[in-house]
Amino acid sequence: MQPPVFSAITPFLSWFDMAGLAVFAASGALAAARARQTIITFCFFALVTGTGGGTMRDLLIGAPIFWVHSTAPAAVCLIVAAAVWLTPRAWWSDRALDWFDAAGLAAYAVYGAGKAISVGVPPLPAALIGTMSACFGGVIRDVVAGVPSIILRPELYITAAALSAGSYVVLSLAGIAAPWPALIAVTAGFALRAMAIARGLALPAYRR
Repeated sequence: MQPPVFSAITPFLSWFDMAGLAVFAASGALAAARARQTIITFCFFALVTGTGGGTMRDLLIGAPIFWVHSTAPAAVCLIVAAAVWLTPRAWWSDRALDWFDAAGLAAYAVYGAGKAISVGVPPLPAALIGTMSACFGGVIRDVVAGVPSIILRPELYITAAALSAGSYVVLSLAGIAAPWPALIAVTAGFALRAMAIARGLALPAYRR
């Protein structure tokens, strides 16, 4: 059975890629700021956080690694790192990293699912790829920062990414015209993650 035919990546959807890249890079730079690191470490954190999820996505779908074949993604990460480095620490609240990460999570989940669909990945694997690629940058950031992984926090995280990616796939499969599937999916995922940050929303934990 042939997978449903979806439209290719549109210029509008590509904006979510750059937006997700920028805010994930900012979250990486803020992690370096918390640790009072050097500008080189800021750049490294921003680069691995911003490009980590997209790298895994492209490897899974057999696409060229996006930041290796274009100057723009790495340049965005380095510019964001420099911008955070040049601003006073007092400008950033303790939850700023979480909010940047939430925005990147929703945007990257949608773009990851959309890119997977555009190369012929069936809907369910495409949604899973979008979810995993959205979460992976934050995991890398926390590993290199030596802090507990964000996916192990009690509040909703992976669920928000799955909502964005899954909503985009379902709405696109339903034939809703662009850009509405992307807009609705990003808004839904970000809203769920925002409520989790603000109110500590969490799924029930495993109990024996």
